[in-house]
Amino acid sequence: MREITEIEVKKRLAFDNPWWEGGAIDQALRNWPERDYLHTFVSLVTSTSINRAILLLGPRRVGKTVMILQTIQRLINAGTKPSEILYVSVDTPVYFGWRLDQLLRLFQELHDHERTKRVYVFFDEIQYHKGWEIHLKSLVDSFPAIRFAASGSAAAALRLKSRESGAGRFTDLLLPPLTFAEFTDFRGSTERANPLPSDLTKLDIDLLNAEFLAYLNFGGFPEAVFSELIQQHLHQHVGADIIDKVLLKDLPNLYGIQDTQDLNRLFTTLAYNTGSEISIGDLASRAGIAKNTLSRYIEYLEAAFLIRRVHRIDENARRFKRASHFKVYLTNPCVRSALFGPIDTDDDAMGRMAETAFVSQLSFGENIHYARWKNGEVDFVILSNATQAPERAIEIKWSDRVSTQRGENRSLRFFMRRHESLKDAVICTRSYLDEDLIAGRRIYYRPVAFWCHIEGKRANYGEAMAAEIRAHAPK
Repeated sequence: MREITEIEVKKRLAFDNPWWEGGAIDQALRNWPERDYLHTFVSLVTSTSINRAILLLGPRRVGKTVMILQTIQRLINAGTKPSEILYVSVDTPVYFGWRLDQLLRLFQELHDHERTKRVYVFFDEIQYHKGWEIHLKSLVDSFPAIRFAASGSAAAALRLKSRESGAGRFTDLLLPPLTFAEFTDFRGSTERANPLPSDLTKLDIDLLNAEFLAYLNFGGFPEAVFSELIQQHLHQHVGADIIDKVLLKDLPNLYGIQDTQDLNRLFTTLAYNTGSEISIGDLASRAGIAKNTLSRYIEYLEAAFLIRRVHRIDENARRFKRASHFKVYLTNPCVRSALFGPIDTDDDAMGRMAETAFVSQLSFGENIHYARWKNGEVDFVILSNATQAPERAIEIKWSDRVSTQRGENRSLRFFMRRHESLKDAVICTRSYLDEDLIAGRRIYYRPVAFWCHIEGKRANYGEAMAAEIRAHAPK
């Protein structure tokens, strides 16, 4: 039986790296808008202060490959020779059976690079390479002059193996679905909707709410933003990339899951009920799945960035020793619409979808909970990672009823009085704008679409920009 030769592999490498000849990535990709996370990724890739490989992790179809190629173009624009950049899509069949170091050697031979030459190497979809974490760590150690970066969608295995085998050689960057701020930027509606004005009287809330509904229905996937065809057939787009590849292929292969129907059914149930409080016992009873198995499935779905658990605290901001209940949110709100059809502004699910959108704007590092006690609850409480004291409290209401029924804020007011660490709080409405003063601290009433835009910008640009954003937001 004939084996794939080095000549054939080198030809494929040249095909996958067209900038070696043309000096640039494809024109279509050069015109593609850049995600807000690109600057951070480029900074990590080009940093020489520490010898680490960069792992770009996230769910499928959120733009990881595009971000790698845009990074390559930035390197070229900054003066890196095109022949000093290697891109390998590891799931390409011709590369099967070839180790990462062998592919690197072929690249060096093609361009007569010395092992000490500063070059950039990108391995896309690296989870398909068996033992990738061992091989990549070895490359980082053996070639300190080379900057390595890799991407992967099967985040459960990638994060686990990067921590176990990376031994300080990997830096993770998590790329979420599009934030609402990115979505409006991509569609060119940010300036028209004016979602971050110093004068909120200029806010076009009707336009912003229309954009928010579009975001809920198809806005998490960059491709869908620019393709009406994908928007109209989002169920096929999501079905092929999430259901077929993640639930029926990636996770079963990684974890030896035998009954993929149970996993599929569980995810479908969680997607439909995004934003709902659940307990493992009740869910196991309804699904007919053992509790231990169900708990593992939920962990797999969360590690693959498909869902996010939010745990409960009490009025004292303390976690329960035996946490029997928690809430589950889709990391990408439009997955629900893709699976069950688009929603409109008066849909019964809008309240939970607004909550889901809010959660999806937050970085994965946010210490987010919901508070519930005997006589009250607060939708979201974000705790300080350092002190575990409440830093922010947010209520999400897809209505303007609070404008005439201030008594509905009783729980939030109680929680604020109990925690001096809370400087202010936010109640998200459908369109209502106002503010209250309580014990020298403010409760801001802001449209949920507006606040999701604020939170998305804060997550994208980090805490350095947070102060500037917040200085404008509540005024």
